[in-house]
Amino acid sequence: MANQLFQKARETVAIAKQAANGNSSADAQQAIFVAKNALSSAYANSTVAEQEQLSMMQNELDDIQSQ
Repeated sequence: MANQLFQKARETVAIAKQAANGNSSADAQQAIFVAKNALSSAYANSTVAEQEQLSMMQNELDDIQSQ
């Protein structure tokens, strides 16, 4: 069974990245906030491999936010 929280986190990070690049009508700061919440929710229910990917996604969001 696929980890739905992980999938949702991946989707919301993609939306946040698009918003930050101006390729989406979504507000970038709101999209980042939603993505960070999704990452947090997914982390506890993920495998070690998924947690590593979630950490990389978190780093991407941190980079976007610091720009």
